[in-house]
Amino acid sequence: MSVIHSWQQSRTAQFTASWSPSGTVIAVEGELDAANADELAAYVQQSTKRSNKVILDLRSLKFIGTAGFSALHRINVVCSGAHAHWAMAPSPAVARLLRVCDPDGTLPVTTVKDEPLLEPLPGEEDGKPWPRPLLQLVPQPR
Repeated sequence: MSVIHSWQQSRTAQFTASWSPSGTVIAVEGELDAANADELAAYVQQSTKRSNKVILDLRSLKFIGTAGFSALHRINVVCSGAHAHWAMAPSPAVARLLRVCDPDGTLPVTTVKDEPLLEPLPGEEDGKPWPRPLLQLVPQPR
């Protein structure tokens, strides 16, 4: 099985695509915001020309803003128009945003356990995400 790789660096994120006969995995690392959300949507659109299955691996995304959420909706429309099946593997930040902005679950979500194209991240081999640091609340000075 041959795998082809591509990557694109933006100001606050990096997109990496791996194409194989089974489909395309696009990994996004860093922060998805107004500065790069359109770039991601265009990157995914280009990928649908090579594959009819796209998995968006957002597990290493540390931040996603509302522009990133809009990009996910555009990706949904692009993939539908290209007759491409797609799903995303969310990070905790993305999962939080989806709970608030997509409570009906209209955007497709997948996991390492359910998607053979996804490889486990370090410490994720048992299907559970590695321990994440807890959010620390810091009091504001008065």
